[in-house]
Amino acid sequence: MSTQDETPVLDVIGAMTAASLERSTLPPDSLLMVRIAALAAVDARPVSYLAHVGPAVESGVTIDTVQGILVAIAPIIGTARTMKAAANISDALGYAIAILAAEEE
Repeated sequence: MSTQDETPVLDVIGAMTAASLERSTLPPDSLLMVRIAALAAVDARPVSYLAHVGPAVESGVTIDTVQGILVAIAPIIGTARTMKAAANISDALGYAIAILAAEEE
């Protein structure tokens, strides 16, 4: 059984993401900021944010920028969803730190 047969959902998501990145004309930081806003709008789980933490940091997106994104979209998505997004982003950052710490051991 090939890896593709074992992870069809992840494979499709990976292909969609690659196609989106390939066709987007946005600079990397803008693309990631838009994605963070979209994740908040759809009430994404922490694992969805986790996939964007590394690339966002690498492209120069800061915690202050992420807070600014949440402030900007709060009137659109509402208080509860905004606070949930903040908590999920925090959880994703915690997971990322734990993964890095485990790799260093």
